[in-house]
Amino acid sequence: MKRPLEGAALRAGVVAVALTGGLLTSSPAGATAVTGTESVALASQQAAARPGNGRILYDRYSGGRGTLKIKNGTPRDGVVTLVKGKTRAISIYVRAKSSASIKDVRDGTYRIYFTTGSRFSVSKRRFAVGASYQRFNDRLKFVTTARSYSIWTLTLHQVRGGNAQTTQINPKDYPA
Repeated sequence: MKRPLEGAALRAGVVAVALTGGLLTSSPAGATAVTGTESVALASQQAAARPGNGRILYDRYSGGRGTLKIKNGTPRDGVVTLVKGKTRAISIYVRAKSSASIKDVRDGTYRIYFTTGSRFSVSKRRFAVGASYQRFNDRLKFVTTARSYSIWTLTLHQVRGGNAQTTQINPKDYPA
């Protein structure tokens, strides 16, 4: 299976990323109270909510200047995970037919894993329906100099003339 794998060095520039999030901890004035069976159903719906496109699910090695752009042309959501050595570094959620980027990848060589499917569980870090697990055969090297930094683009769908191959892996081997 061939997928595009592109790399380019760009002139140094400022790259900033801001992650924001909120958690509603109380009901607004005038809200209707939910009790009993309704609260169980509401909790179930919230647990099954899809993460937003580009949501960083795990971050252990950010803080660099490299960028990884991901295009998910599949009809299923995906999670892309970068692994440095044997350690999971960063995971990002990419919704179906969408693109997302990690803009602060530290220098180093990474193996790239991805999984696609439906009904992602954030707590279990797995898709509950139709999960597929793959690994890109090539590793990506991120390098920053005084004048440049690495930018890589990956697609999770097959592209005619693409230059990256993937290997199907056992779900137990996916770095969750």
